[in-house]
Amino acid sequence: MKAAVIMWKGLQVTMGMFLIAGLLFASGVFSILLYDKISVRAEVEASVIVPASTAAEVTAAAQPAAAAGQTVPADQAPPPAAAPAGAPASAMLDAPIIRQLPELPSGCELTSLTMLLQYYGVQKTKMELLPEMKRDTTPITYNANGTVAYWGNPNTGFVGDITGKSKGFGIYHTALFELARQYIPTAVDLTREPFHVIEQQLLSGVPVVVWTTIDFKVPQKWSVWDTPVGPIKTTFMEHAVLLVGFDERHVYINDPLSGLKKKAINKQQFLATWEAMGRQAISYSKS
Repeated sequence: MKAAVIMWKGLQVTMGMFLIAGLLFASGVFSILLYDKISVRAEVEASVIVPASTAAEVTAAAQPAAAAGQTVPADQAPPPAAAPAGAPASAMLDAPIIRQLPELPSGCELTSLTMLLQYYGVQKTKMELLPEMKRDTTPITYNANGTVAYWGNPNTGFVGDITGKSKGFGIYHTALFELARQYIPTAVDLTREPFHVIEQQLLSGVPVVVWTTIDFKVPQKWSVWDTPVGPIKTTFMEHAVLLVGFDERHVYINDPLSGLKKKAINKQQFLATWEAMGRQAISYSKS
């Protein structure tokens, strides 16, 4: 009887040891699995927060819009590249100032191009250039609420009436660039380039036609209408000026609407509007 009790206690000890060993093994396996799960979740969350392809996808999404003549809101455009280290901090050019009024109330783009051409040495007036500017003569139609439903595309040509006799809009870089190239063989379309490239143009002694807004503020209201080549998103606050200078805090423009020469605009404020209008820019190379 005594021997049986001893054997039973020994068996209990043995089973207890096996049980403890099993629990330790299971705990180790569970710890490994838990660690792996946490690691995988961390990797997944990281890929969701900062996907490696974000910059490329935003750039690819923005470029077709600019190519089609659509504007790209500032919060969707890829950030401009940093200026090269050691780049000069300022430039100022003395380009002629030409007013768009009274003849061309909607003609800021053509008037700005006229200033650029005259700086280059082409002695043409805005009214002499007017018949040569491309136009999109698509008639305007309206929605029931009075918004534009169908009209021309400003990248095809000037949309609407430039003289103000009826509703006018404007013209974008691709169509206006064709007119610039007729007179300047080295004309360059710098649309979508980072701003330090525009600054390099000024440092090289060449002004730049740029698209911004009338009040130099990012528009709060945008319009979308269909065109013969697809829909476009834009704003009736659209404006074009001749960029003639910059420093660390300001850019300087010849404004065809106000008639002011070397008008100072807060640099960050201007960059926000330029971004919002798709970074459109036309200039020329000296070589």
